Amino acid sequence: MASGLLISSVIELVHNRVYYIYDMHEKSTSFSIKNWSDDDKPREKLVHKGRSVLSDAELIAILIGSGSRNESAVELAKRILASVNNNLNELGKLSIKQLMAFKGIGEAKSVTIAAALEMGRRRRGEEAQKKSKINSSRDAFDLLQPRIGELDHEEFWILYLSNANKVLHSAQLSKGGLTGTLVDVRIVMRQALEQGAVGLILSHNHPSGTLRPSEEDRKVTQKLKRAAAALDIKVLDHLIITQKDYYSFADEGIL
Repeated sequence: MASGLLISSVIELVHNRVYYIYDMHEKSTSFSIKNWSDDDKPREKLVHKGRSVLSDAELIAILIGSGSRNESAVELAKRILASVNNNLNELGKLSIKQLMAFKGIGEAKSVTIAAALEMGRRRRGEEAQKKSKINSSRDAFDLLQPRIGELDHEEFWILYLSNANKVLHSAQLSKGGLTGTLVDVRIVMRQALEQGAVGLILSHNHPSGTLRPSEEDRKVTQKLKRAAAALDIKVLDHLIITQKDYYSFADEGIL
């Protein structure tokens, strides 16, 4: 009787152990995208349905290529996006080291993500560059935002315009901060004369996101405006640019 109970217990124990192993195998393999239907696999979905139907997480999952034993590439992508409030612009600001801080993201994957986002930024810049004529502060913003809107440091740029408001040249004046001592008026005016420019649009970014001009912003604007006027060149505007918005001195009537 006792031996029968012992054998029964052993059989039940083996059965439970086999079930546990099977269950754990099912859970671990279910994370793999390979086990998904073709309609749910990001790559196949892109090929058959087009890229526009994919979510941001699915597009990033394609860049990542593979997840881990406990997390699919899509779930990993969702976790990365959640850390930046699902904002691709904020994701583009992450450094290689910051991306590698996510479990499952090594150097190769982080470089791939960074390169893809940089290509997207440059594409926006090329599209804006086609608008070579500036008719409004918005046109100037569209041209300059891809260059400086997402930087983590401050840069000062100038657009040199023709009489028809076409962009003849654009150049960086300073990097790392904006002070009167960093503004070399001679360089600005020399480039204006070399380009045959009759109008200037000043611009700089505020990495902090604030759109309020500082006292130094105002001083630099007036300094360049006085120097340009002596050569019969007009400072048409000064834009403060952030990631999504801008402040126009001309629009606000403080130029």
